[in-house]
Amino acid sequence: MKTILITGIGGLTPRSIAIMIKEKHPDYKLIGCDVDKKAIGFFMKTKDNKKLIDEYFIAPRCDSPQYFAWIERLVIEKKIDYAFVEPESEIIEWGRYYEIHKKYPCPTFMGCRLFSESLKDKAIMAELLEGTEFIPKTLKVTQRNPRFEEVEKEIKFPCWIRATEGTGGLGSLKLNDISSYRSWLLINGRIPEFTVSEFLSGRHLANQMLYYNGEYVKGAALECVEYVMANTAPSHVTGNTHFGRFLNEDKINKFCDDCIKYLEKKLNVPAHGILSFDLKEDTEGNMKVTEINIRHMAYTGVMAHVGFDLIEDTIRIMEEGNANNVVRDQFYHYEKPYIFLRDVDVEPIILESEKIFDDLKTKL
Repeated sequence: MKTILITGIGGLTPRSIAIMIKEKHPDYKLIGCDVDKKAIGFFMKTKDNKKLIDEYFIAPRCDSPQYFAWIERLVIEKKIDYAFVEPESEIIEWGRYYEIHKKYPCPTFMGCRLFSESLKDKAIMAELLEGTEFIPKTLKVTQRNPRFEEVEKEIKFPCWIRATEGTGGLGSLKLNDISSYRSWLLINGRIPEFTVSEFLSGRHLANQMLYYNGEYVKGAALECVEYVMANTAPSHVTGNTHFGRFLNEDKINKFCDDCIKYLEKKLNVPAHGILSFDLKEDTEGNMKVTEINIRHMAYTGVMAHVGFDLIEDTIRIMEEGNANNVVRDQFYHYEKPYIFLRDVDVEPIILESEKIFDDLKTKL
């Protein structure tokens, strides 16, 4: 039996990871921590009405001086074998810890701090990729320096604005003119920094990839078609996909890997860990990177259920200390044209194809 720590257990992605581990390794002990005492992961149960998390703890914030002393004590007292560290702010701090101590508080699987920090901040990522085919035209703007003239002349309207940090479409909106831009800055006065980029009208794609010491091991793609509670967000884009398609399009994996290789050269560090892409296509179908996450993405659980299981691969790497027994599959193809449906307060539903919708219409 292994004891696994999952941080940020209130979040959707850590909960998905916990659910998959409980399904495949019911004998493993899961310990969850979160800064929020109301984190839903603390209180969830499995399908057979057992606790999802065997023990849970309120953690200090990762930027607190007490954080790592608390983590170290938890690792020793609970005999933790390894950890899934999911909040990106914690990943950065664990990377900083590694630079000082030359080891993690316990075995985990993540990239170095430089690579992680550069991708967490969308403005830094945009600067690294500036002038390449990988990203749309992008400017970093702040409340103090909104760069109105440059946005109007260089990016042009319509354009897309979003916060430089955070997920779930934080501070996102399609801007149609300068007045809507001014208004949005006023409404979101507490967000200090944004990126403004050209508006992309094509498909929203996502790709999840595993790297080990610079080797691209495997990757798989999907399309985010509709969003949960889309009408509640001004941008009509939320952090949860309501309807998605699993895609067997090798060009997506190739594009993302090319982007990572470019960043490796730019930063002079190898990619390592789980990297998750958000992409949008322009009117001509050219892909552009909108975000690269330095962790498992929210779809990791549904992807695992249809055969692409990076959660199990991560466990294998942490338990064995290498990726020797992880199957190499850079262009993973799903066996069927699966789709998935997600909503609030229910587990995702996976269907074998969209044909079921046509059958429903026929029956009606």
